[in-house]
Amino acid sequence: MTGDLAFIPLGGTGEIGLNFNVYRCDGALLAVDCGLGFGGSEHPEVDVMVPDPAWLAERRDKLVGLVITHAHEDHVGAVAHLWPKLRCPIYAGPFTASVLRRKLGEAGLLQQAEIITIPLGGRWKLGAFDLEFLRVAHSIVEPQALAIRTRHGTILHTGDWKLDPNPLIGPPTDEAAFGRLGDEGVLAMVCDSTNAMVEGHSGSEAEVRRNLAALIKGLKGRIAVSCFSTNLARIESITLAARAAGREVALFGRSLRNADASARECGYLKSLPPFLTEDEANDVSDDRLLVICTGSQGEPRSALTKIAADTHPHISMGEGDIVIYSSRMIPGNERAILRVQDELSRAGVRVMTAEDHMVHVSGHPARDELKRLYQLVRPKYAVPVHGEWRHMNEHANLAESLGAIAHVIEDGDVLRLAPGKVDVVESVPVGRLAIDGDRLLRLDGDVLAARKKMLLNGVIVASFVVDGSGKVLGRPQISAPGLFEETGEESGQIAADLARAVTEMPGNLKREDGLLREAARTAVRKAVGRRMRKRPSIEVHLMRV
Repeated sequence: MTGDLAFIPLGGTGEIGLNFNVYRCDGALLAVDCGLGFGGSEHPEVDVMVPDPAWLAERRDKLVGLVITHAHEDHVGAVAHLWPKLRCPIYAGPFTASVLRRKLGEAGLLQQAEIITIPLGGRWKLGAFDLEFLRVAHSIVEPQALAIRTRHGTILHTGDWKLDPNPLIGPPTDEAAFGRLGDEGVLAMVCDSTNAMVEGHSGSEAEVRRNLAALIKGLKGRIAVSCFSTNLARIESITLAARAAGREVALFGRSLRNADASARECGYLKSLPPFLTEDEANDVSDDRLLVICTGSQGEPRSALTKIAADTHPHISMGEGDIVIYSSRMIPGNERAILRVQDELSRAGVRVMTAEDHMVHVSGHPARDELKRLYQLVRPKYAVPVHGEWRHMNEHANLAESLGAIAHVIEDGDVLRLAPGKVDVVESVPVGRLAIDGDRLLRLDGDVLAARKKMLLNGVIVASFVVDGSGKVLGRPQISAPGLFEETGEESGQIAADLARAVTEMPGNLKREDGLLREAARTAVRKAVGRRMRKRPSIEVHLMRV
């Protein structure tokens, strides 16, 4: 389609995280955001996932650029993993560009990728796209919505936003700019749906600051506070509360240290003295120490998870200490978060969360804020994104009550916005890739399918030795970690079944290693099925002497 305007979500529509969007105008393609997501209980074999860029990578000759709206991981975390497949210029605001440079530097890509820093509220052209950043408030500094002007009409891509009258760091959402855009005329608004089911207002960072100060002032023992590492206003609030209570502050976790470095590089947190290192925190007495740490989502290698497991090399917490979760649970992470909280409680640590103390507000708009934005922008069409289906459906109902025509779509849908009738005209392939060390693995591929099967049903390794004629020498060895004890009764019975099956094979077949391995695998599978009613992955090691 070389003469149309279309929106093509490749991730983040119908789900939380993995935000990856494409706009098509007269054949040219523009990508907006490139984020990651967590495996959660749906994919226990995976820690972190990224969108599959295959469809876009095949068309990268038409890709004019990648615009990043802000530096949260669900919008920027996949760039270092996927950029080698896209190889296009990257456009971002100053703080986001600083965060990106560190990520790409760690991946060895900084000298290859072109990062173009756009000033806050800046406007620039990319081929058929006339782009403008609009300042918004969110739970991070320098978030920006993106106005996309084309010959077919204007689209507003809100990114993540809220209407906070006092976000503490950075200005509030530029409502006047949204009003001016609405006066110009907006064809479609592609908008955040996360809190579309929440009545009222999302709340202000200023309110959290007051509550943290009052809460921390009255606490004794070591205190650890976990929050999203890029929420600089929250980090500043925690630090000010700690210093008012006579405490020194240390940062625990690489992402926090990187965020602090990017913040100071961009002129933020100047009023705060340098944070203590993890080593320096050892020299501070319990009642004078507060630690800001990563791990609010139960990430396996995070500082807080190590603290809970008592495996952190620099700090331990126990009876009389306090951990404050100044964050929310991202859907899919509930089990991991509760497991960490359970381990902390078992060690005698008092756990405080936003459920019982006012220590967090959302960075996403509740219904009153959504209503206000629709009144300012007055789009003809509404396209809910950044949410699960129930969020997007509620958002669509709200938008239509305010005069917009809503279209609820999913990842892979091609929503043609002009010319003619607005409708889904085709679909493109989408998927997810798992980050596995330095590799990207298909979520529906053989490697992860085998890993999931092993996770749920276990794995059995059968080893046996035969002579040249196929006679079994000695006793087969059966190893089945996670299924039964290696020296137990089950192991012996399965080993006997395997030896019997090989012995009973015709002599000419026993001289073929491939046939012998397959017969052994079948014998083990049948033996396990009879005794345990499971279908584990089975590996056979054959040695012929």
